[in-house]
Amino acid sequence: MRHQKKIKKLSRTKSHREAMLDNMGISLFANRTIVTTESKAKELRRFADRLISIAKEDTLAARRLVAKSIKSKEVLRKLFKEIIPQFKNRNSGFTRVIKMGYRRGDSAMMSIVELLTEKPKVEKSKAGKQKAASQKGKEMVAEKEKTDKEKTSEKQ
Repeated sequence: MRHQKKIKKLSRTKSHREAMLDNMGISLFANRTIVTTESKAKELRRFADRLISIAKEDTLAARRLVAKSIKSKEVLRKLFKEIIPQFKNRNSGFTRVIKMGYRRGDSAMMSIVELLTEKPKVEKSKAGKQKAASQKGKEMVAEKEKTDKEKTSEKQ
């Protein structure tokens, strides 16, 4: 009997399930959002909330516990330097699961798991470069249209 067994097995062995949750956790902390099936999303939410609660202590022991699951050093640094400081005033509920609808291939319910953090700010220099590039593109299109009109007028 499965009394008091709260984790869903997700039709996987224990080692496969743990590896899958570790990988999904790395992706979630790296990208702040992830799209997956609803049952995996609910388990990932439990997993991520526990890791964030442990990481909020910011002790050596907490870092080692989190490092057992988050194997990427860059993501681990990002977690402790960027993500955890945004959760200082929050006790729980660090993630959100939003239902998207059914997947076309097998009709599985899809969900988005996202961290409840502020979106990363785009640097002004990057934004300026993007604007300049889009302006340049518009100018090139306008010039091409001019030359096309001139060519058509010459033919007539």
